[in-house]
Amino acid sequence: MGRLTGICAVAAGVALLLTGCGSSDSSGDRTVTVTGTGKVQGTPDVLNADLGTDVNAADVSSAVDQANNKAKAISDAMVAAGAKQADIKTSDLSVQPTYGTDGHNITGYRATNSMQVAVRDLPKASAILSAAVQAGGNDTRINSVSFALEDNTKLLSDARARAFDDAKSRAQQYADLSNLKLKSVKTISENGSDTTPPTFRQNAPAAAPNINLEPGQQTVTFTVTVAWDLG
Repeated sequence: MGRLTGICAVAAGVALLLTGCGSSDSSGDRTVTVTGTGKVQGTPDVLNADLGTDVNAADVSSAVDQANNKAKAISDAMVAAGAKQADIKTSDLSVQPTYGTDGHNITGYRATNSMQVAVRDLPKASAILSAAVQAGGNDTRINSVSFALEDNTKLLSDARARAFDDAKSRAQQYADLSNLKLKSVKTISENGSDTTPPTFRQNAPAAAPNINLEPGQQTVTFTVTVAWDLG
């Protein structure tokens, strides 16, 4: 009986010790988690255009041949104006019937040949698109033109740094309001980045215009969530 009492006493002592450890006031239990945002702007250095040709003919073969010929003329004209052949690629080919007012009788066929071109020498961009319009004539279609940065690594780095500084500033304010000190970082979680390039869209007119293109500024936004210990 005495031995059993002794064992129970030892067990009770361990239970008290564990409870004491669990209830100790640890600064690691005090944290603040905030999300910071950083934005930077840079001037785009590449233009991406989605363009091509759209033709109608009485039969499939004629429609496809005309679309292909016009597409080649557009491509050749852009290269002559300063675009690189390696930066021009076909993005879509299609041929489909066209119908009369009754919606049943086929009256001809429509063929499209679309391509994408990247212009890295921006001063030549307007002349390159003008050459494309002139080569394709009324069958030319400029679906969209957008600007981008070839390498946005520096912008992302700057935006990330600003996002962290913003998060730290917010966390410091919460620490001050709580009469505590901001201590070591516990976790950092990147929420990602968002790039907002300017976009220019236009349907091509019949004559070769002097196309005005303004690259503007590209905005890179980065967000990060950081947790700090408080003490």
